[in-house]
Amino acid sequence: MRPLVISARLRYWFDNLMSRGTPALTGLLGLATVGLVVVLAGIVLVFTPSAVHGPGDALWQNFLHALDAGTIGGDPEDQPLYIAFMFVATVGGIFILSAFVGVLTTGLSDRLAELRKGRSQVIERGHTVVLGWSDQLPTIIRELSLSESGRTTVAILADRDKVAMEDELRDKVGDAGDVRFVCRTGNPADPADLRIVRPEEARVVMMPSPAGDSPDIQVVKSLLALRQLDWPKGRPPSVAVIRDTGNMPAATLAGGTEVTIIDAEDITARLLVQSRRHPGLSAVCTDLLGFEGVELHMLAEPSLSGLSYASILQRYATSTVLGVRHNDGRVEVNPEAATVLQDGDELIQLAENRAAIRLALEPYRVDTSAISGNGKSTAVADDTLVLGWNDRGPTIVRLLDRYLTEGSTLHVAATRLDVDTTVDGVRHLSVSTSRCDPTNRRALEALNPASYEHVVVLADDELDAAQSDARSLVTLLHLRDIKERGGASYAIVGELNDDANRRLAQVTRADDFVVSQKMISLLLTQLARNGHLSAVFAELFEPGGADIYLKPVDEYVVPGVATTFATVIEAAIRRGETAFGYRRSDLTDQAPAFGVRLNPDKGEAITFTEADRIVVLARS
Repeated sequence: MRPLVISARLRYWFDNLMSRGTPALTGLLGLATVGLVVVLAGIVLVFTPSAVHGPGDALWQNFLHALDAGTIGGDPEDQPLYIAFMFVATVGGIFILSAFVGVLTTGLSDRLAELRKGRSQVIERGHTVVLGWSDQLPTIIRELSLSESGRTTVAILADRDKVAMEDELRDKVGDAGDVRFVCRTGNPADPADLRIVRPEEARVVMMPSPAGDSPDIQVVKSLLALRQLDWPKGRPPSVAVIRDTGNMPAATLAGGTEVTIIDAEDITARLLVQSRRHPGLSAVCTDLLGFEGVELHMLAEPSLSGLSYASILQRYATSTVLGVRHNDGRVEVNPEAATVLQDGDELIQLAENRAAIRLALEPYRVDTSAISGNGKSTAVADDTLVLGWNDRGPTIVRLLDRYLTEGSTLHVAATRLDVDTTVDGVRHLSVSTSRCDPTNRRALEALNPASYEHVVVLADDELDAAQSDARSLVTLLHLRDIKERGGASYAIVGELNDDANRRLAQVTRADDFVVSQKMISLLLTQLARNGHLSAVFAELFEPGGADIYLKPVDEYVVPGVATTFATVIEAAIRRGETAFGYRRSDLTDQAPAFGVRLNPDKGEAITFTEADRIVVLARS
């Protein structure tokens, strides 16, 4: 019974040793090698002392024979017993070395497999942490590569295979410039996994809307997990995206004051409504939010203190002033013309880069004879057809009711039977619904699109992005054909998910496209890169702030008459607006600007046509 107990204990000890992995096995083989060498050296000293020169030489010879099988070829031929002992050392060494190679190979394979799992800690400082896998990631990384002036690292933590994430990003992003991205596999809602990407050392933490079901719940859980971590150096700024407006209160509570929450549903709905009223707005917002082209900056200019906002607009040679950040932190976009710049105030400016901003040698001259005498256009009731329905639908109805005049109508035609267009507080709109498949030509013709002034095509959120965009493209093609065949004049605005499909959609000749995911990605990156501009973007994209409009040229300057943009700025400020660009009607189908030019040269001569538009900031 006792030998059985000893055998079981030895087996138990060996199992525990094996479970310790490569280091323990390497140590065991090392001990076996030492034991083999010492034992055989002792035997050689006892039985063949004349073959060696003392204990040291015996140990050395045994060690060489154990490591190198060829050493036996140099043994003295007149010592057969010594040769036999060395043969034993050589054979034992072969077994030990073979086992050692096997252990190392297995250990290396296990280590590579562990690295493939993406569980090693990111050793970075000042990096950007992205929590969750999202379709917005390629756009985010591309924008970061445009905004960064030096090498930076983006650490992505998502519950996906590390290698698969990296391969997909390389395929979609291509050359990322100075941005290096590292992917790690883990649950962004698990505080233990969060430590893998070291958010406490990060410059900023980004949480785009993740792929999969219930994305908002995943974001909220990540926000709660972040609060469980220790922040020895203070918590870095964080930016998160919430798809459903109804989840905003929960996300705000989960994130706390250190997190900026983007309401994707509300912002996309606002862009769709404004693009319906002012085609070309999406191109303006893309240029405004992207890092390629013009950017927003805040810069103090003490020499202009005491001047009014109206006079300051003509004082910069290479930038366009959009507003003021007061010394008390209050931000005003498109303030009153008489607002006086105080000491410590900063000017919100649109320029190619911060270094390019410089004052003009003298204020630009204004040609008052070119300023139009037309007043603001009077809003009239109109009819809108909405094709499709999604979660942004109720917000769109609410916003249209806010902007449209009494007597306007809205008809929603969708394949879904559960469309509910009932929105509290609707006063101006008369809303009706019908069941229709917008991709069906006969069903679409039965709606008589020519009887409407505006047609809005919404993306279907119940389908994946590719299928939804495919259906939208088919609908847009039908609308174009119906419009051209019947000589109709309705304006078309389409919502797309993937920016790559916008080029395909150009053939439909729609008046504007709102690529919702790209817009949110650009805004997310801007807030992460330039957190100090959050109040400015809040003014531009949240209710109650200044809105971006593309208004007819003849409300500002006389069409067909050569003028300058400085004159346009003067005409706009007289109307309580800030002009910062224009859109050429003859270039609306040419990517990537689609006829939009922001921050133009104030002194350059330009002749507008009646179909051109002036880009302005104004209060609704």
